[in-house]
Amino acid sequence: MLQTLADFVRTHSTRLYAIATAALSLIAYYVQDLPTGLILALIAAGLGTGEAVQRVEDRKTAKALMQEPSQVPDL
Repeated sequence: MLQTLADFVRTHSTRLYAIATAALSLIAYYVQDLPTGLILALIAAGLGTGEAVQRVEDRKTAKALMQEPSQVPDL
């Protein structure tokens, strides 16, 4: 179960990051009583998470570039 969840997160990290960032933006907009320090801390954490997501995507791209292309039909 945990391995499946880890695979899902690794496969869809960019989508999950986008959903979390959008949810954070909506919460910050609609919940007026949140302290500014909390919002700034969440934004900083989101930026750090974005960096981690970018590194995961870069590794997947590098791995794909090192593989031989599958059968490509001649045009």
